[in-house]
Amino acid sequence: MDRIYQKLRNLDAYPKINEDFYSRTLSGGLITLISSVLILFLFFSELGLYLHKVTETKLLVDTSRGQSLRINFDVTFPAIRCSLLSVDAIDISGEQHLDIRHDISKKRINAHGDVIEVRQEGIGAPKIDRPLQRHGGRLGHDEEYCGSCFGGEMSDDDCCNTCEEVREAYRRKGWAMTNMDLIDQCKREGFIQMIKDEEGEGCNINGSLEVNRVAGSFHFAPWKSFHQTNFLIQDLLDLQKDSYNISHRINRLAFGDNFPGVVNPLAGIQLMHDTPNGVQQFFIKVVPTIYTDIRGRTVHSNQYSVTEHFKKSELTPLDSLPGVYFFYDFSPIKVIFKEEHISFLHFMTSVCAIIGGIFTIAGIIDSFIYHGQRAIKKKVGIGKFG
Repeated sequence: MDRIYQKLRNLDAYPKINEDFYSRTLSGGLITLISSVLILFLFFSELGLYLHKVTETKLLVDTSRGQSLRINFDVTFPAIRCSLLSVDAIDISGEQHLDIRHDISKKRINAHGDVIEVRQEGIGAPKIDRPLQRHGGRLGHDEEYCGSCFGGEMSDDDCCNTCEEVREAYRRKGWAMTNMDLIDQCKREGFIQMIKDEEGEGCNINGSLEVNRVAGSFHFAPWKSFHQTNFLIQDLLDLQKDSYNISHRINRLAFGDNFPGVVNPLAGIQLMHDTPNGVQQFFIKVVPTIYTDIRGRTVHSNQYSVTEHFKKSELTPLDSLPGVYFFYDFSPIKVIFKEEHISFLHFMTSVCAIIGGIFTIAGIIDSFIYHGQRAIKKKVGIGKFG
């Protein structure tokens, strides 16, 4: 057993020196003090890095498919009235949605930007007294109202009781309403007068769109219900003779949910145009993004880059109708952000490197100073007695 102990003692890499052989110096004390302060400073710096979360970024090929995309928007048009402003969407699969009203609200604003009225799309049509029935007569005393769709009925049982329902029926047929004075519901609801009453107003439109996850476009245009391809824009001039000023401010435009650090480059921009009937185009590249926080919660969202182009527009042809157009496509690369802490082993390795490295360097410096002092003393001593 003593032999084993002796072998273990021979492996000691830290042989002990008798304290009688120690030589403590002033320079050694100063170096020790400075080294200790430096070690404490670097230790707490490393501890802060260990406690602070870092974000790791990865790029992968996006193999996801069959998903939908939510587009959140908030856009203000200071010179276009809400009654004429519509939101339309179309994608490369051929699916199109005209005059979208679900999950969208509009705010009428005056010239100073103050809100006049908040209007939920498709809700709140005024009631009418003794309207014209589908068979041509007026509503009887005990008769239930069923208004005509003026050719837009999909079946014999369809009824259009409001101007909005007639417009919806025409929209399903792919028709445009070119003369609302002939539509009983619109005439008695005062739709044309409502448009005239909004003269000089602007509109804030906000909400969200649920679209297929394929390349497509959506746009805001001041030609509501008059954008069918078999009608010219001249038909709209019965309602408004003035040109359209598409100046606008994008308060928010996001493809998916927000996550820490996301930057939406179009949020907050304002584009004012002196040229009437212009076409503002934004070409957007959407980058799928997955963000996982330190607690493991995951957000599936998107980032995007954008370029823009403005061109003057004439009243014809239809492909140059004034409005604000967003064309989006998807990047084949997916970005993954993951929050995480530095591992404890990495932290301990860094701490050991700090302590060992500083003590080693301090020892070299102290040894250099000590031997330099001894050499000087030796030279001085030789000079005295030589």
